[in-house]
Amino acid sequence: MEAEKKKTPKAIIVGGSIAGLSCAHALISTGWEVTVIEKSISPPSGSPTGAGLSLEPQAREVINRWLGDPSILHDITLPLTIELHQAVDKEKKTSRLLLRDDNFTYRCAHWTDLHSVIYKALMPDTVLWGHRFLSLCISNDKASVVVKLEVLQTNEIKEVVADLLVAADGSLSMIRHNFIPDHKLRYSGYSAWRGVFDFEEDERSDVILGIKKAYPELGNCLYFDYANGNHCVLFELRKKRLNWIWYFDAPEPNREGSSVTQKVSNDMINAMHKEANKIWNPELAMLMKETKEPFINVIYDSDPPPQLCWDNVVLVGDAGHPTTPHASRSTNMSILDAEVLGLCIKKWGPENLAKALQEFQAVRHPVVSEQVLCSRRMGLLKQGLPISDDDKVFDPCTADTDDCWVIQHRNIPFYECVPTSI
Repeated sequence: MEAEKKKTPKAIIVGGSIAGLSCAHALISTGWEVTVIEKSISPPSGSPTGAGLSLEPQAREVINRWLGDPSILHDITLPLTIELHQAVDKEKKTSRLLLRDDNFTYRCAHWTDLHSVIYKALMPDTVLWGHRFLSLCISNDKASVVVKLEVLQTNEIKEVVADLLVAADGSLSMIRHNFIPDHKLRYSGYSAWRGVFDFEEDERSDVILGIKKAYPELGNCLYFDYANGNHCVLFELRKKRLNWIWYFDAPEPNREGSSVTQKVSNDMINAMHKEANKIWNPELAMLMKETKEPFINVIYDSDPPPQLCWDNVVLVGDAGHPTTPHASRSTNMSILDAEVLGLCIKKWGPENLAKALQEFQAVRHPVVSEQVLCSRRMGLLKQGLPISDDDKVFDPCTADTDDCWVIQHRNIPFYECVPTSI
């Protein structure tokens, strides 16, 4: 009789990106009923403008448990067994090796491919597409939270009640703003051109033959090229695609709306091509020129917030710890957030949700804080920007191996293993 009265706890997750879907898997595995709210009308499909990411071994283990079949993740990723840093001479168009790690253990994926396999492993009705979060209200007894939503196709306003609200609504999180309105994003001092070059239909083009000759380890290597005030990341993705990211020092642009992706004009793209010819080797510059629909990401992070949870509301992913991309943290931190949240709730049970969230915060806050600040330092160094007023800047032209250890992935806190319990 007692078992019949026990209701299934319910969670609302705001945000249907990888962080939100990851939390859905983690909570469903502990017996919770989960609904994900996402303002996009439908899941991403085909090959929309997107970008590559890299996954650490621990995050891959977690994803494989959710998917139930390790071959699914394996088949959408390529190995990154080498991390290679090199300085580029702008005048001579030559490269000088700075650092090489032949024991790198990451795998890379296209964002859309990873999102797709995580999404398809959920029940079809888990995500409410085309629903926009409006507001929240925590009950007086702290036992529930009311979430107000708008159905975008009909403009209908709905209210849903849950035991737990998970904020996975990104770096510009409305839910984070609700609790810490003075918490601001910090512009890094630089932005990034990004592009994915698809060569599936012409593997013998001059572009591909040239880039494979200049970067012979493509297919299992994460390349970093450095020129003063600029650095570039290059690696290969499944389905014959090359992912490149060019970070360049720039004043903060005017941000439109709730996106950190900047609209670009043909004039901006043409100017980028000309600048690439001045800075990078000819093969990389040609790859950039031949890439369709390149775009700009404006790079932000924030100081770690003072906390990650309030009553029965918890922040995860970029909502909880906006970060720069240099330590490959954003997706990896989101997956580990979900893993730890699920473990804490499983340990304490829904009847002790407050203790579960307190433990989640105790486990994750120190880790994500260190990793966000490490990524910030790495980005400033790679761009030749000072970390503080009296700091010497990183100069790729004169740097030696001792100068470079701080910019490699092995310098990331908790590189070998991220703690999942106290």
